[in-house]
Amino acid sequence: MVHQLDLTAVTRSAADQLLPVTPGLGVVTAVLLAAAVAVAGRGLLGHGHAVLRAGLRAVVQLAAVALVITWVVGSLWWSALFVLLMFAVAVRTAGRRMTRGPAWVWAAAPIAAGVAPVLGLLLAVGLLPPKGLSVIPVAGILIGGALTATSLAGRRALDELRQRHGEVEAALALGFEERDARLEICRTAAATSLVPALDQTRTVGLVTLPGAFVGMLLGGATPVQAGAVQLFVLVALLAVESVAIVVVLELVARGRVATGPATGGRPDGIG
Repeated sequence: MVHQLDLTAVTRSAADQLLPVTPGLGVVTAVLLAAAVAVAGRGLLGHGHAVLRAGLRAVVQLAAVALVITWVVGSLWWSALFVLLMFAVAVRTAGRRMTRGPAWVWAAAPIAAGVAPVLGLLLAVGLLPPKGLSVIPVAGILIGGALTATSLAGRRALDELRQRHGEVEAALALGFEERDARLEICRTAAATSLVPALDQTRTVGLVTLPGAFVGMLLGGATPVQAGAVQLFVLVALLAVESVAIVVVLELVARGRVATGPATGGRPDGIG
């Protein structure tokens, strides 16, 4: 009984540290979104509409998730379907960022190649309990990392091939295979897609305190436990994103992903 009371007290204390969910929070959020739209829509950026759409979509999607998540996590099968839905959305998003047309479906390969082995290993060795409340957050983190790496690497590789098409032709004239010629040109640009994950890992605890670490502390875990989990998350993301980038490079080098412009009619693919 004493232990239960202590746990309740810790939970309440953790909740007190969070932003209070009041009308004021909604007002501040709306003001910040309006400011972001105003700034992004002016001058050098020109992405005000994209910022607005992203903010409004976030409102709708988070509201929907809040309504269904407690029901979904109660069943492992429904949780698995939810993870598949996250995967499908990630494939669509990353693929359409890279290219328009049917070639976007190839984004499934790098995302699956990065996420499936890590998630399967965690389940196989028992580090990740086969419960929706455990699987969904971890899968979401890994899929999100793979999405970012796939999108960035694919776009940078394709942009590099478009801009340096003459160098590809020169390499072919020198006797390079088409795959090798394309890979030689786009490899360095695509590899920079790993920089955000590297910077986050290098500066963790010094510049940023990531969500897993803070969330576990607020949930009552010790700093050592929170640090161990956050370390795992960062290393897992490095592995997932590295695999995703390598697979994207191979797909681009083999011409599986076309070098057409990004979706939405914008050369930068933002929209």
